[in-house]
Amino acid sequence: MIGVYDYTVVLTYLSLLSGLMGIITCLHGIGHPFVGIFFLLLSGLCDTFDGRVARRKQDRTEIEKNYGIQIDSLADLVAFGVLPGCIGIAMLRVSEKFTEIPQLVPREAGDKMILYPIILISIMLFYVLAALIRLAYFNVTEEERAQTEGGCRKIYKGLPVTSAALILPTVMVIQFLTKTDLTLLYFIVMLVMGFLFISPFEIKKPGTRGVWIMVGAGAVEFIVLMCLWFFIWKH
Repeated sequence: MIGVYDYTVVLTYLSLLSGLMGIITCLHGIGHPFVGIFFLLLSGLCDTFDGRVARRKQDRTEIEKNYGIQIDSLADLVAFGVLPGCIGIAMLRVSEKFTEIPQLVPREAGDKMILYPIILISIMLFYVLAALIRLAYFNVTEEERAQTEGGCRKIYKGLPVTSAALILPTVMVIQFLTKTDLTLLYFIVMLVMGFLFISPFEIKKPGTRGVWIMVGAGAVEFIVLMCLWFFIWKH
């Protein structure tokens, strides 16, 4: 079989499968966007450590290294690009403010409700496109950097797409805590993130301490969501 199947790619494969499960959950008829958030967090956890696990193998060939770079970006597009967009669409479906979204033609001439889904879905499309551009640019520049510098990248250009695994669940935590419909805020955050994905500013790659801080933040979000969800379910 073609491809790589050793332990260096397991976490990347799991991240992709988690993203796909989140998409299926969000788009299913009885699916809920908050379930998709848990899969987003799981993908983020897998992505945090996949590169570190891969680099532990000392005898990786160039093909294995390049393969790892490519599948990492492909998995990130699904998990942190498409899945957040699907979560947004699921929020529109369950939101009381957007109960008319499936209707594509206004019932009355003065009805402006149709503008909301068009604008928000356009934001979602822009977000996914920006994520694709950011990941493709990273792959191209990573190949050039590896040939000239070697070693691991220390500086990123633009906001990493994987930041979605921490930023967007925060919106859900706030929504649960305040019991407020934050569908519009979710899309505004996606819009801002889309622009940051393709902005040329530089950001330092987090070290070991930074990685564990992000893991801790993700764990806190996961625990809070689980506790609140269990409390709401029980009551």
